[in-house]
Amino acid sequence: MAQKSIRDALSIWQLHNEEVRQQTTVNQSETKADQLARIKRARNDYAFFVEYYFPHFAKCKSGSFQIKAANRILKSKNLKAVFKWARAHAKSTHMDVFIPLWLKCQQVRELNVMVIVGKSQDNANTLLSDLQSELQFNQRYIHDFGEQYNSGHWAEGNFVTRDGCAFFALGRGQSPRGLRYRDQRPDYIVIDDLDDDELTLNASRVSKLTDWVKEALFGTLDGGRGRFIMVGNLIGKDSVLARLSETEGVEVSQVNIYDKNGNVTWKEKWTKQEVEEMEKFMGYRSFQKEYMNNPIIEGAVFKELTFGEVPPLQKFHFLLAYADPSPSNNTTDRQNSTKALWLMGYHDNNFYVITGWLDRVTNDEFVDWFYAVDAYVNNKTQLYNYIENNTLQAPFFDQVFMPLFYKKGVEANYHIGVLPDTRKKPDKFSRIEGGLEPWVRTNRLVFNIREKDNPHMKRLVEQFKMFSPGMKAPADGPDAIEGGLWIINQKMATLTTDSYKIGRRATNLKRY
Repeated sequence: MAQKSIRDALSIWQLHNEEVRQQTTVNQSETKADQLARIKRARNDYAFFVEYYFPHFAKCKSGSFQIKAANRILKSKNLKAVFKWARAHAKSTHMDVFIPLWLKCQQVRELNVMVIVGKSQDNANTLLSDLQSELQFNQRYIHDFGEQYNSGHWAEGNFVTRDGCAFFALGRGQSPRGLRYRDQRPDYIVIDDLDDDELTLNASRVSKLTDWVKEALFGTLDGGRGRFIMVGNLIGKDSVLARLSETEGVEVSQVNIYDKNGNVTWKEKWTKQEVEEMEKFMGYRSFQKEYMNNPIIEGAVFKELTFGEVPPLQKFHFLLAYADPSPSNNTTDRQNSTKALWLMGYHDNNFYVITGWLDRVTNDEFVDWFYAVDAYVNNKTQLYNYIENNTLQAPFFDQVFMPLFYKKGVEANYHIGVLPDTRKKPDKFSRIEGGLEPWVRTNRLVFNIREKDNPHMKRLVEQFKMFSPGMKAPADGPDAIEGGLWIINQKMATLTTDSYKIGRRATNLKRY
């Protein structure tokens, strides 16, 4: 490392240490009874422990998932666990600093030899340095639990506290064999963000590193006794974190930025508006990878989409607007679920995706889309409006959407006819893949190049690229395109080659 880099790193380290010292001042006028009461509470109340001893870290209150994890680790002396927490959920801070120091300060000490494992030795040293700084400069921790600094045994990546607690840093793949302090073997091992994007693309490297974790590293515990913890977010379908999560006997804690009900998990840190703005900026794929433990492989089915000019609308024999209302049994979701409406047509052996909408909107806004697409076509050709309306959706359609269409028609002084698509659809993945992949592969499904920068078209393209088996990514857009193309094909089959008149429609496409 260059001398300037060393000096800069040392300066940053000194500033951090001074911040720790300044923000952990002790009330010198408190009574001994007050101190003892605080120590007793701190050993039992993890949230209080974090809030009092680490004000420089704890800018907001601990989340319930962090408190639950700490209590689980404290109660289980022999634990194999993966904490699969989303990015920016303080997994390193809690697992590498707060929880070890909480274990260490218990009335009967719960930590003797700690090993922290990072991507490299330097990375591991950096992770361990935060804990080392607290032990040396945190005045509140020192005041309540004794002097920790041990001159002569205080080096980067390897130090021992005054009361004989040892700490080691280790890079991934390095030999941990024989790692111990005196007669004590490691009893707290934390593996922090071991995976990276490059590693997850190489199954052989993932296998080799997983074996190292399960064999050499786990073997440093005393016959499996101790706390063996891995933390990280799932950045790849095949990763060390993913494989360890699937190992028998390993407890898994998965925390996404949204909980299963769509609420912000760490509500003490973020508002829902802040998270939604972050998602819009990052894009669905990146957001899912970093904050929802859902890495998505782009182009698994639809590798490349074709953009091109759309013929004048009057050249189409007819156009079709197909909508997916995506209703839900959840009242909130019914107002804010992702809905889709896309205008499509067939001309000169190609299918065209002309314009449309794909967004989380209210039901009123969804109905407005039909009027917007009607104005877009502007009687240049025949327009058919269809809406997905399977058996489960039918009551919702009748009770919610039909009154809204009627209300909008009265306000606009004209009514739009909407046909229900009551087709009994097969499995979503096979239906979308089988119904669209041949047209995409042969460049016969053409997306309007003039709409390429339309945010709704961008969302549609993103959903096509993310579409894959298992479908953890949404597919409302491709689903609507498949539904529309299926009906266009049904109609085209009834056209005579000379007159192009519409014949009898399929029986499951009855009009309301």
